[in-house]
Amino acid sequence: MTFTMTKQHTIGELINLSAGYLEGKGCSSPRLDAELLLGHVLGLDRLDLYLNFDKPLNSGEVEKYRSLIGRRGQRIPVAYLTGEKEFYKIPLRVNHHVLIPRPETEFVVEKVMELVDPERSCNVLELGTGSGAIAIALACQDPVLRVTAVDISLEALQVAQENAKRLELDNQIDFVKSDLFSEISGTYSIICSNPPYIRREELQSLSPEVSSEPTRALDGGSDGLEFYRRILNQAASFLEQPGFVVLEIGWDQASDVRSIGEAAGFAWIETLQDYSGQDRVVVLKWN
Repeated sequence: MTFTMTKQHTIGELINLSAGYLEGKGCSSPRLDAELLLGHVLGLDRLDLYLNFDKPLNSGEVEKYRSLIGRRGQRIPVAYLTGEKEFYKIPLRVNHHVLIPRPETEFVVEKVMELVDPERSCNVLELGTGSGAIAIALACQDPVLRVTAVDISLEALQVAQENAKRLELDNQIDFVKSDLFSEISGTYSIICSNPPYIRREELQSLSPEVSSEPTRALDGGSDGLEFYRRILNQAASFLEQPGFVVLEIGWDQASDVRSIGEAAGFAWIETLQDYSGQDRVVVLKWN
């Protein structure tokens, strides 16, 4: 993207120019993206940007912003450009090794906290922690909660560990490199996961932004249910009695995941809907 260098551009002018450019590139929220990226360059939140709408920028600031807008025009996610994404009101660092946390996943956190028994110690196992979003949000909610967070990706675990350490939660969370349960022992009160659940044939039709995320964190196998089978067919061996499994799902997978769980001996408790009314979380109980 080209900004004229013969004059000093103001914050307002740059936002307007950039929003128009990003709209032309097919970005779904061009003005918000323009604001977030300029706020990142200047160290300002969105309110402060508008309080300084007429402030001119120096050439170094303009050049840095222009580079980011150009990359966003290539449909690289904003979170990868800023290196940060908020989840459960917690700022998390992210990079291309981890899935970008989504607001819908907060329903997993809320349900796990509902199931935590305040009368006894509670250990939670999170499978596929990625950036550590779920594990960290849980630890923030309850200072005595113990979480074991696993991921098959060493690079993802490094991101999660850095987030936990920066937020001073690393004493509550144990990070383990493991292919689901392969390196896990002991039992847990609750097992939770946001596993890969996109059907493999649908990966090619994803938006460029989602396609930028690690395929391993998206690919749920031919029918999108591979990881639900793996988790639910093994989970009982790692659960206390009673114990619970809380799983994020794709919008059309509730009945299939319930059936997989019931076939493995679990009792279905409930299916939760997300902010848009779509099925998003399945809760199962092991007795």
